[in-house]
Amino acid sequence: MTVIDISPSVMQFLLAFIVVAPLLGALAALLPAPPGLKGKNPDQAVLRHGVTVTGAVLVAAIVLAAGFDHDHPATMQATTDISWIPALDVRIHLGIDGISLPLLVLTALLTFLCALYSYFKLPAGPSPKAFVALVLVLESGTLATFAVLDLLLFFLAFEMVLIPMYFLIARWGGDQRQAAAWKFILYTLLGSVVMLLGLLLIGLKSGTFDMVALATDNGRGLTTSVQVIAVLAIGLGLAVKTPMWPLHSWLPDAHTAAPTVGSVLLAGVLLKMGTYGFVRILLPVAPDGMRTFAPYLAAFAVVGIVYGSLACLALARTGAKGDLKRLIAYSSVGHMGFVLLGIATMTPTGVNGALFANIAHGLITGLLFFLVGAIKDRYGTADLDTLAGATGAALYGRAPRLGALLAFAAVASLGLPGLAGFWGEMLTLFGAYSPAEGLSRPAFRTFMAIGAFGTLLTAAYMLIVVRRVCMGEHAPHSRLSPDDRSPQTPESPEPSGAAGSQPSGSAGPRTATTPRLADIHPYEAAAWTPLAALTVVAGLWPAVLLGLTDPAVQQLLAGGKS
Repeated sequence: MTVIDISPSVMQFLLAFIVVAPLLGALAALLPAPPGLKGKNPDQAVLRHGVTVTGAVLVAAIVLAAGFDHDHPATMQATTDISWIPALDVRIHLGIDGISLPLLVLTALLTFLCALYSYFKLPAGPSPKAFVALVLVLESGTLATFAVLDLLLFFLAFEMVLIPMYFLIARWGGDQRQAAAWKFILYTLLGSVVMLLGLLLIGLKSGTFDMVALATDNGRGLTTSVQVIAVLAIGLGLAVKTPMWPLHSWLPDAHTAAPTVGSVLLAGVLLKMGTYGFVRILLPVAPDGMRTFAPYLAAFAVVGIVYGSLACLALARTGAKGDLKRLIAYSSVGHMGFVLLGIATMTPTGVNGALFANIAHGLITGLLFFLVGAIKDRYGTADLDTLAGATGAALYGRAPRLGALLAFAAVASLGLPGLAGFWGEMLTLFGAYSPAEGLSRPAFRTFMAIGAFGTLLTAAYMLIVVRRVCMGEHAPHSRLSPDDRSPQTPESPEPSGAAGSQPSGSAGPRTATTPRLADIHPYEAAAWTPLAALTVVAGLWPAVLLGLTDPAVQQLLAGGKS
């Protein structure tokens, strides 16, 4: 069943367009704008160009999803297979199935929303041309990662996103941006070198780099020792990108220093590349090697869940001077721990839960980083003590719609039933209760119990954040007058009308100790509403996503057999 009937040749074109268009758009962004498209100034023209290109890619992705045959989500569709380097049998092989399609659409959506947000709120830094070009190159690399079906092309696409993200952090970031950018690039490059060795080992030993052929073979052409070495090498590179504890330490620094749209893209799509590699490559291509390392992967995953939650609790406590962006970054370590735990179970239930949690995390954490960026713009800081002590009413009294949306995103992140964050964690824990044959049930049930405890910790720190940031501290001495608020940072000036403005519909009187902030601007509503709406839709109607992923996962784990 398809929503609209599209011919295979058009589907091929759409997928190729989605991958290549952002790259061509990046090149065009560096050229002078045609006279009729310059608008008020060249900066506005290039920002409009970014919105146009990412919007066209999003439309193409939606049409591709509408033309996708939902009755056969396990079949590779919109495939293109062209010989590229005959000597190495490397091919330009593209295709999508029920596993990659949701990630493709998520990437196109988040990048468009980031481009739209940047049109109105460009982070301070060098030329807007370079900013737009880097975002488009980042989008192209991420989309290619989810679309390519050749191991070497996968590696090239995987690496393509590193340089753009490095410059986005280093040139448009906040405090400590240079150190954070270097830490990001060093961790990911070192992991990638080891991953390349593992990919080459698989390709040379099996005689092909084609991911579909390797998945169908299901490891039968590789000895157990080769599979173990390959999983260790490839898994290390993927674990850095995910990131898995204890290889996560680059993430909080990168998120804290990155501009708002950089954090949204890093959390929303770049982290998914690592977990996608586990599902697309290691589970079907090296199942024996994965079975060897699955208990260790699950152990690191649950440690990450608890560690990330404890770090968030430490940052959220009064007097800790915790940064709200840093707290959400640590929460990502915990959420991605659930994804890794689901993958480690090697069961359809667990892997489906991991894929669902991937999408949910992209929607919810992307929204959270958008909100934190807006809060930092208004207050001039993301310091939790300052945000909580600025007024007794805090966000509920000063910007009620912004406070309500932050509370919504927080409860979605903690896994409230009826919202997207619930289903992925629940299915992951169910998968851990009954892992694949050959894995220790007592060990995985212990991991399940630890993971369940982690959900309680997640609820604890998220509710503390909501109480402090949205309701504020009640001690009179902690309230600051308007003149005592932290100064605005150069990179994020307060929007015009932010201080002292009182939007229509806002509750509560304006007083000397509770100055109004600008509530949600129209461009912010346009960028955030799709994420909030999809969080509700995925929570109330999980079959939309699970109907795509489940048949594909079943076939993947069965070695290409339906």
